[in-house]
Amino acid sequence: MRKKGKKITPVQLKDAVIRGMADTKGTNIVCLNMEKVSNSICDFFVICDGTSSVQVNAIAKAVEEAVYKLTGNYAYHSEGHKNAEWILQDYVDVVVHIFQPDVRIFYNLEGLWGDAELEEVMIEQEYKRM
Repeated sequence: MRKKGKKITPVQLKDAVIRGMADTKGTNIVCLNMEKVSNSICDFFVICDGTSSVQVNAIAKAVEEAVYKLTGNYAYHSEGHKNAEWILQDYVDVVVHIFQPDVRIFYNLEGLWGDAELEEVMIEQEYKRM
């Protein structure tokens, strides 16, 4: 994703996604680094929980706003907003998954992509200040 005249790295995009999640109190945020996974579809999966459909939608909107502010672009593809149990946002280099907790447990993306490097994201002041 690129803003006109400004190159955005996948890491900067991932950080914007995490900022959006942190701003709306997304919980259990993890990042799967997919760069070393053969045949991977992106560089990063960023996953978090929201406690209700209202919060899941709010997190998705905050992520969209944070990424748009950085890149000037919206997600290439987005789905799941209607029932908001699992919203997926595809930013090409970064794929975002926002789950309600029981749905996240059921699909177990962290286990499915067990060969990816997993980083548990601690929400620190650095994300809240950006």
